[in-house]
Amino acid sequence: MQFAPFSISRLPRISYGKGRINDIPALAANYGRTALLVTGKQSFCATPRWQIFTEALEAKGLRWLHFTVSGEPSPMLVDDAVSRFRGEGVEVVIAIGGGSVLDAAKAIAGLLPHGNSVMDHLEGVGKNVPYRGPSTPFIAVPTTAGTGSEATKNSVLSIQGPEGFKKSFRDECLVPEYAVIDSDLLASCPRELIAADGMDAFTQLLESYVSTKANPFTDALAWSGMTAFKEGFFAAWQGVEPEAGHGRAAMAYAALLSGITLAQVGLGSVHGLASPLGAYFPVPHGIACGTLVAAATGVNIRAMQAREPNHPAMAKYAEVGRLLTGRNEMDDAAARSALITQLAEWGEKLQLPRLHRYGISAEDFPLIIGNSRGSSMLTNPIVLIDAEIEAILTERL
Repeated sequence: MQFAPFSISRLPRISYGKGRINDIPALAANYGRTALLVTGKQSFCATPRWQIFTEALEAKGLRWLHFTVSGEPSPMLVDDAVSRFRGEGVEVVIAIGGGSVLDAAKAIAGLLPHGNSVMDHLEGVGKNVPYRGPSTPFIAVPTTAGTGSEATKNSVLSIQGPEGFKKSFRDECLVPEYAVIDSDLLASCPRELIAADGMDAFTQLLESYVSTKANPFTDALAWSGMTAFKEGFFAAWQGVEPEAGHGRAAMAYAALLSGITLAQVGLGSVHGLASPLGAYFPVPHGIACGTLVAAATGVNIRAMQAREPNHPAMAKYAEVGRLLTGRNEMDDAAARSALITQLAEWGEKLQLPRLHRYGISAEDFPLIIGNSRGSSMLTNPIVLIDAEIEAILTERL
């Protein structure tokens, strides 16, 4: 084990376990008397839990306001919410939903004290104005197991179309005060959402494990997360759990760790490509990750075999291959091959769609490749040439 210098950025306080949503009213009351609840249209507020939760807030003396997020959040949605609620004296923002809900609420919380547009701070497309904080205290409560947004400083916002983008508003001031992880909230997730979100979480764990910035601290978390994923993902997806809620609990844990590790050491080529795919085409983020991860892993391994055969990530890929297959007797080359095969088989089992289903053709590859070299691609274990990135897309077209 190598012990080169590393640093760990701010993390939220974490509350994990079944029933932890019941702790939120008391936590929120510590910050003031007016709360803004940000949810999806159906994921939480259309369930019986909604009335129980809002009544518990009121019992703690909290006045609450409500804002809903549908689909992936845009800068306009964030600006609208800030304009609507800035004069309401909001003292704490509580987001209960999937990654899109959490990302939107994170940006809203950051801008409520200031009132300016999120475009002032959005990297790569905004005015490049430094964000100084402070942010409104923010409590993140995921109802899916995928993005890990509850543990990051990133708010990913997008506009879809020919002039579209998918960019981050990011600052350590935006890290949630609390990440409340209650696996019971995953019970209502439809099967296709479990598949997409789960593969997003796994891809984040794998990419952070082989990241150029990986360190012993993040490696331990990523390994723990991948182990939990192996134990719980298919039980949660199939709805057949050996113990009540075990698969959901494992997936909630894996997703949390994926958020922590990506926030610390970055990601790789899958997420580099997921950004333009989601900006220019209607490709859901989790689908992009799940459908590309086998091909991208194979391309990374072949590129390192050709140019950097002794790269530390080569041994790491082999370790993951043995973990996922349970075949500890395999040598490194066989384990890497088994990893690629296993990931491809998962994609087939989950029926993850190919890229052409979203109107993508080979003619679009230059646009996608040209916009894939953002921050995620910078921490890919090896610098890929355009032809190698094209090979990933071609394999999944």
